[in-house]
Amino acid sequence: MSINQIVTPLDSAVLDTKDQYQVYFKIVTHAFGELFKNIAAQAICNPLEISFLEQYCELITYSLEAFRVKYLYNEDDKMKIDVTESGYPNFLEFRYLANDLELKQEHIRKLPKVEILKDEFLESILKYKTEVPKRKLEQAASIVYYSSVDERYIFKRFVQGKIQKIENYPQAPYLISWSFYDISRNRPFVCFMYFDLYKTSVEEYTESIYDVLEKVADRDMSLDMMAYAIDKKLPKLLPKKIRKIDLGPIHSVFAKDELEVTHCILKGIVNKVLDLSAHAISLTIEDLETKGNFKEGSFFSKQELQIWDIQKPKKYVFCPHRVIQLLYDRIPEYVTTLTQDPIEIAALKL
Repeated sequence: MSINQIVTPLDSAVLDTKDQYQVYFKIVTHAFGELFKNIAAQAICNPLEISFLEQYCELITYSLEAFRVKYLYNEDDKMKIDVTESGYPNFLEFRYLANDLELKQEHIRKLPKVEILKDEFLESILKYKTEVPKRKLEQAASIVYYSSVDERYIFKRFVQGKIQKIENYPQAPYLISWSFYDISRNRPFVCFMYFDLYKTSVEEYTESIYDVLEKVADRDMSLDMMAYAIDKKLPKLLPKKIRKIDLGPIHSVFAKDELEVTHCILKGIVNKVLDLSAHAISLTIEDLETKGNFKEGSFFSKQELQIWDIQKPKKYVFCPHRVIQLLYDRIPEYVTTLTQDPIEIAALKL
């Protein structure tokens, strides 16, 4: 089947063929790479935030490549793409990936030796002039998968960044980042918190900060709710600014949502106005800054908490030039809701 015959019915979220896997991973990795390149070019985040974003991006990109190798020749299991507003692999795929790697030595023992497979490949190609059997290709892919994928670089449900001392910001001299893959939305988020400390040191309070963030800030929620939970559970931490970055959804031929951008792209592909590779990726940034404080609790156990100033979310969409033209033509009212005009990224050639 050629890539131009790829169909992804709305009631299905399973990639069934090698062609579909190849096209899907090309679109997602390209969109993801272009997103981070243009976040820096457009100065949407500051240089320190971009450096952390790149690290989280590397983990996600590494995981996507692991999925590609795992499923490319796998005839038994099929990778599932999330059916909600995502475009990313379903979160369960990340769990299966971690489970596989925990048992990788056991799996490797069940596979043939590399030297034996090489001889069989050469025999099929050179001696008998035949294609390598699919079963052998699957075994070779499994060997590459289990022997090359490192569990340390897989994007997990919660990824904790280290506390960074920053200069020229006396109100909030520390920055901490973390990332999570929200199970309900099935897409990654990255958060930043600028803060100060009260009557304690970073060394004494680090483990408490890590522990609380993983417990109360490991999923998508309203930013003021997240801020209150962090502020309440860490009395010696004084948060000054919290930023949450929503990395998605990815809009492409593989998306299954009801979003305007997705359906605009799908209709463009169906009407042959857009290539099969046409895609876009959305980005939403929410910022919360303190504008004062108040005291809560009884006379003997009062705690000082922050009063937050909720800012309007900033919304961006990144897409190739032809998709931008279609957005202006078909859904101009959507374009007006963006923080700035659609940001052009390089087109993908399949």
